[in-house]
Amino acid sequence: MDFLEQLNHQQRQAVSAGDGPVLVLAGPGSGKTRVLTQRIAYLIASKGVRPYQILAVTFTNKAAREMKSRVDDFLGELASQGLALNTVDGMMLGTFHAICARILRSEAGFLPIEANYVIFDADDQVRLVKSIVREMNLNDKLYRPHRVHAAISSAKNELISADNYPTATYRDEVVKRVYIEYQKRLIASNAVDFDDLLVYAARLLEDNPEIREKYAQRFRHVLVDEFQDTNIAQYSLIKHLASAHKNIFVVGDPDQSIYAWRGADWRNVQRFEQDYPDAQVILLEQNYRSQQTILDAAMAVIDRARNRRRKKLFTERGEGEKLFYYEAPDDYAEAAFIVDTIAQLVASKQFEPGDCAVMYRTNAQSRLLEEAFLQARLPYRLVGAQRFYGRREVKDMIAYLRLAYNANDEASLNRIINVPTRGIGSKSIMSLNTAAKSVGITLGALILDLAGGSDSAYWQQFSNRAAISLADFGVMLANWRVAVQTLTITELFDRIAGDIGYKEYLEDGTEEGLERWENVTELRRLTQDYATRTLEEFLQDVALISDQDTMTETVNAPTLLTLHAAKGLEFGVVFIIGLDDGLLPHNRSFDEPEQMEEERRLFYVGITRAKDKLYLVRSVQRGGRGYAEETYPSRFLDDIPSDLMIGKARTGPRQAGETLWHVPDGGAGTQRTNPISASVIESKYRAGIKVQHSLWGEGIVLNSRIQDDEEIVEVVFESVGIKRLAASLAKLTVIS
Repeated sequence: MDFLEQLNHQQRQAVSAGDGPVLVLAGPGSGKTRVLTQRIAYLIASKGVRPYQILAVTFTNKAAREMKSRVDDFLGELASQGLALNTVDGMMLGTFHAICARILRSEAGFLPIEANYVIFDADDQVRLVKSIVREMNLNDKLYRPHRVHAAISSAKNELISADNYPTATYRDEVVKRVYIEYQKRLIASNAVDFDDLLVYAARLLEDNPEIREKYAQRFRHVLVDEFQDTNIAQYSLIKHLASAHKNIFVVGDPDQSIYAWRGADWRNVQRFEQDYPDAQVILLEQNYRSQQTILDAAMAVIDRARNRRRKKLFTERGEGEKLFYYEAPDDYAEAAFIVDTIAQLVASKQFEPGDCAVMYRTNAQSRLLEEAFLQARLPYRLVGAQRFYGRREVKDMIAYLRLAYNANDEASLNRIINVPTRGIGSKSIMSLNTAAKSVGITLGALILDLAGGSDSAYWQQFSNRAAISLADFGVMLANWRVAVQTLTITELFDRIAGDIGYKEYLEDGTEEGLERWENVTELRRLTQDYATRTLEEFLQDVALISDQDTMTETVNAPTLLTLHAAKGLEFGVVFIIGLDDGLLPHNRSFDEPEQMEEERRLFYVGITRAKDKLYLVRSVQRGGRGYAEETYPSRFLDDIPSDLMIGKARTGPRQAGETLWHVPDGGAGTQRTNPISASVIESKYRAGIKVQHSLWGEGIVLNSRIQDDEEIVEVVFESVGIKRLAASLAKLTVIS
């Protein structure tokens, strides 16, 4: 058909592939959505397939709506040319969970639940586990409900039933007991959780040949998007649904599989090739997003991955600029460099603010970036998380510090009086408020009085259990108030976090729990900057920084987001920051080869989000101005050929305490290698400040160091690029 002529050779091969299993390995920016939608249109318009005979599975409702809209538009366009075509009405198109929910309601007679079942949300599920843990008289500090639920969910993703849950340790035995009871409670409530939708559907088709045959015969063609993100249950499901006609068309890229913590298993791509040895395998390698230098860097990184089929990404967009690599002396300078560079790119009319994105491994890394943007009075958009100071765990710890400083702070007290849970429920809080009002004192004063024990005049106004819980909290509060006078803010922070067991409370076995504790750790780093200042100053500064009124809401603003949140997006300019070992790759991956592979894929995803410019940025020291620690460059940087980068690019092995790099020297294009101490050297010029040169105009300082009693300054000028100058001769004027 005519529309096939608009596709490149590989896309056309995929869209018009014959019957049978087809595996499309789609590189980033290669038009996989276009291939999927036009494959559906091709089946309907050219092959006469009825819409109700097609099943198309995506991972988000948004993607499903977009796919349906695209196919409808495309068929409408073909119909306008005189072709008699169907619309997509009748086609089963949606997420795995939505499609399974439809099948289960139709086939409820084969299930242990009724057709009018309800779906428990995430909070419902954890609450149910929590109640079971309590009823079993288990220590919820040892068997935290979130962690137990995560273990149950992981088992379901792998189609492991409660009765078959493996038990290698006593903890496994406990989880199995909770799992069995959890399933009984769900069934008794005529309810399912999200995982059950997949598990029940997969088992329904596995155990009932007549049901499997009914759906497998109906769906002549099964198409799956983002195949690398499927889990075992989803893979089993689509195998059953395609078992009759074997027309299964899957599109994905195992190189972009970054959600193992959600249960995704990139090895399903390998399973597909093993289960369908006659499958057509088609590579989509032409990239429509990035320039070639960016793609070359991405391939250099991902080609080091194990057990993968290589793709040769290419583009017709031209070679493009080299990657810019920058090592900041500390994490404050890292943030300043980002803000200044974006400001310069916008001021020079090269890009709009909304074309720029800053990506990082963990949400905690956004704090210094947010502060730098606020101080520069530049708007920004934060994707995938609350603003740093708006995050629950950050607000909790600030509330504790505020309460230690001022025990009469009722807002802070009400926020954290039962966080983590300490047996002070809503009834106790109501009684506390009533008692305080009756005698005209603050809640804090009443709690401090209860710390004296049963001799307190207010003890009898509470049940013995509530009074003991309030008294225990009062004792801690009294101790913190004394500690304010003798401890540094960091020491007080550690004291409070340890007393309340906040780390154990947050780290519930989920990725979210680990990130929450990292946010607390980042807030602790900030306290180190106040080693010689007061708690009052710290609380005042934090309150001002977190003021929502300082934010300017606008769409055309740089985007701050994690690398996980960046998948599927693209930007003209991308900054990947925190390229230190321990951040990317994350230190949790050091002893886990599979996790290290995923960290590599995460970096690859970040690189391939960039269309025109890519900045790779790290900090020589990190952790704040108080007690900064030396960092080491990400091991992934070694994989990028030095001729693809400008700025600082390490060459050769690194000695302890030393960073090696080569720097383009002036305009001659030659390269020199000099060992430079990684310690911060005091000088007139520091990274991130703006300077004026009489000949080359405005520039930004990249680095400054002392060599032979001379300050050598590296400056990037908009007019001529990077220059390496002797400060005494260059006569640079500091602008800001």
